[in-house]
Amino acid sequence: MSWFRREKAGISTATEHKKEAPDGLWNKCPSCKKPLLNIEQIENKYVCHYCGYHLRIGSAAYFSILFDDNQFTELFPNLRSGDPLRFEDTKKYTERLEESYAKTGLNDAIRCAHGKVEGQDLVLACMDFTFIGGSMGSVVGEKIARSIDYCLAHKLPFMLISKSGGARMMEAAFSLMQMAKTSAKLALLNEAKLPYICLLTDPTTGGVTASYAMLGDINIAEPGALIGFAGPRVIKETIKKDLPKGFQTSEFLLEHGFLDFIVDRRQLKQKVALFLGIVK
Repeated sequence: MSWFRREKAGISTATEHKKEAPDGLWNKCPSCKKPLLNIEQIENKYVCHYCGYHLRIGSAAYFSILFDDNQFTELFPNLRSGDPLRFEDTKKYTERLEESYAKTGLNDAIRCAHGKVEGQDLVLACMDFTFIGGSMGSVVGEKIARSIDYCLAHKLPFMLISKSGGARMMEAAFSLMQMAKTSAKLALLNEAKLPYICLLTDPTTGGVTASYAMLGDINIAEPGALIGFAGPRVIKETIKKDLPKGFQTSEFLLEHGFLDFIVDRRQLKQKVALFLGIVK
């Protein structure tokens, strides 16, 4: 079988001489399953260049996409949740918080910043799903409220990027209070005639959808985003009817009048800048 063996030097590489690709160099598209080079993902705004699927990203990536030269001033960065209910299920809430701090490098499920979008001032609040499922707790509500106060004081427009599983169960009623708190603050923003832009991303569900995520002067969403309040099983059992296919996608909501338009992430900055220019 000598004819089957490759004898030329350099064809066969010993195991100890093989090189491994460093971690994080490649990713796989959850939709089409094709490999994506990390550098190309960043250049393409974390959108699959094969099928157009919008990968889930966090606040750091959104800030880099929207703010000019990724320059911004972070607002209220050191706020952290307490444990007023001394909540404990399989583990203590305080332990879950410490694990999330270490895992994500974040202080809670939202970051707020003031920067410029194509030369125009904007206060941007962006949720992070990696921090306890982007759940809305007291810190999320407080940072949104303080950001709105900052907008009122400096006469600035406000944008909020939602990415959440809903209210944070470990804070119970304290979490639910944030729905009313943020809605009341947004009413003040409306009275001051300052624009409020909502961007709904995958996923936006629960109490977040029922409050600040859908109260914008303009409500936009990314393609294919899961947007809803309750889960399909709960809805089906409540209304006793079969649900239409894809009824909790951004495309379905646009068709039924809940959104103003759907925006590709690669055109997000230009669209936001255009809206800011119109409402000046």
